[in-house]
Amino acid sequence: MNAFDFLTQDRVREPGTGITMMLDKGIGPRMLMDLLEISGEYIDLAKFGWCTSAVYDREIVKRKVESYLSYDVVPYPGGTLFEIAYTHNKLDRFLNEADKIGFGAIEISDGSVDISLEEREKVIREVKDNGFMVITEVGKKDPKEDSKFTPTERVKLVNHDVELGADKVLIEAREGGKGIGIYDNNGNVKGDDVQIFADNTDIKNIIWEAPQKNQQVYLILKFGSNVNLGNIPPEEITALETMRRGLRGDTLGKVDL
Repeated sequence: MNAFDFLTQDRVREPGTGITMMLDKGIGPRMLMDLLEISGEYIDLAKFGWCTSAVYDREIVKRKVESYLSYDVVPYPGGTLFEIAYTHNKLDRFLNEADKIGFGAIEISDGSVDISLEEREKVIREVKDNGFMVITEVGKKDPKEDSKFTPTERVKLVNHDVELGADKVLIEAREGGKGIGIYDNNGNVKGDDVQIFADNTDIKNIIWEAPQKNQQVYLILKFGSNVNLGNIPPEEITALETMRRGLRGDTLGKVDL
């Protein structure tokens, strides 16, 4: 039972909604257990950022994965690691290793490389056939390249991936949330772009990368407490949950649970 439970109300979630994806940039195993003890119930997905899972001991990675799974959190390696495996023709080995380590999902992205729609389709099906949750990503890491996408083009790719079997689609924002995707160079949300998504996709299929507080607040107020949000820093997990529940000044009295 939570403290002050008589003053709060749990979120009621439909399946696949209200997802919080945390960005793990290298949390130590003991620190992770402390985090999960206090905030584990508010984390649904944990991304081992970019290629971080490839630069520390395999047994430590497995230990962390097991810790996440013990709290019903689905861990997965970052999309950049997938891109390296794909461009080096080692996708099969990558998927086999991910399975042995215990990762439950795979992120399919082309943020730093180019993958044709035909190849994207093949990879989505292959990852799905191997039993992983499929999370694709729309957007580029380089702001100049990313700016070449129109909102309509992003929407088409979201719908394309969902039709092919992607479980969720990330909207790229990187860890900084500036000058990428739906955010301007100051990190403010481009409301007109978001509305195009709202009008032409099922928002339940999208996870908005939203590392900054103002971005989280905007998306919660627009789509409700159960909007899917990602790239949340570990230290902000509990703070985000309070905003989802209207327990912080930014959303107090403004959200329905």
